Amino acid sequence: MSAAYEDKLKPRRREKDVETRREEILDTATELFAEHGFSDAMTQELANRLGIGKGTIYRCFPSKRDLFLAAADRVMQMMSAQVEAYIAGVEDGLQRIARAILAFLTFFAEHPEYVELLIQERAQFKDRTRPTYIEHRQAHGMKWRQVYAGLTIDGRFREISPQQISDVIGNLIYGTMFSNYFAGQAKPVAEQARDILDVVFRGILTDAERARLADVDLLDGAPPLPRVAKSTGVRAADGGRAKS
Repeated sequence: MSAAYEDKLKPRRREKDVETRREEILDTATELFAEHGFSDAMTQELANRLGIGKGTIYRCFPSKRDLFLAAADRVMQMMSAQVEAYIAGVEDGLQRIARAILAFLTFFAEHPEYVELLIQERAQFKDRTRPTYIEHRQAHGMKWRQVYAGLTIDGRFREISPQQISDVIGNLIYGTMFSNYFAGQAKPVAEQARDILDVVFRGILTDAERARLADVDLLDGAPPLPRVAKSTGVRAADGGRAKS
C-alpha cells in the first residue's frame, strides 16, 4: 500500500475513531446519569471508568448538559431503530402498529435506565419547551399518521383524525412505559401490548352500546370541575387557625 493511499485513509480512520469514542462516552455516561443523576455524574468519574482524560470528553461534548442531552437523544434514536427493524418487511398496517407497540414497550422494559434518563431530563432542564422524547415522537408522527390515514381510506379504520389516533396511541404506550418504571411491570410486555391493541382496535363497548352512543357526547352538560387551591405552605397551628 502506497504512502499516498495511507495518507488518504487517515482522515477516515480518525473520523471512525472519534465516532467510536463518542459512542463509548455516551454509553457509559448513560449508565452514570441513571445511577447518580445529572448533578452527581461527575466528568472525572466518567473519565475514570473509560480510562481517558477529561479533555477527550470535552472535545466530544463541550459541557455536561450537551453530554446529557446527546445521551437522551441517542436513547430515542436506538428505540426508533429497534422499532424500524422489527416492522421491516411488514406490509399490513395493523400488524405494523402491533409490532411497533411491542418493540417500543420491550425496548424500555429491557433498559429501565433509559426511562430514568428521560425522567431526569424533564426534571433538570425545565427551560426546554419540548423534551427529547416529545421531539422524537413528533418527528416520527407523520409516518404513523400516514399509516392511520391509509387504514381509514381502506375502510379498516372508522372516519377519525389520524392525529387523534396518533395522540391516543402515543399517550397509551408512553404511559405504559412510565408506569412500568414507577410501579413495576405487572405482566409481560407482550401481554401489555395485546391489552392495548384489544382496547384500541376492538374497544370496550358492545355493538349495541356503540350504536346507542353514536351521536352522544358523554361529557355534554358536565359541570366545571372545582379549582384546587394552591397550598400556601403554612401549617395550621394553635396560633394560626383560620377563624370560623
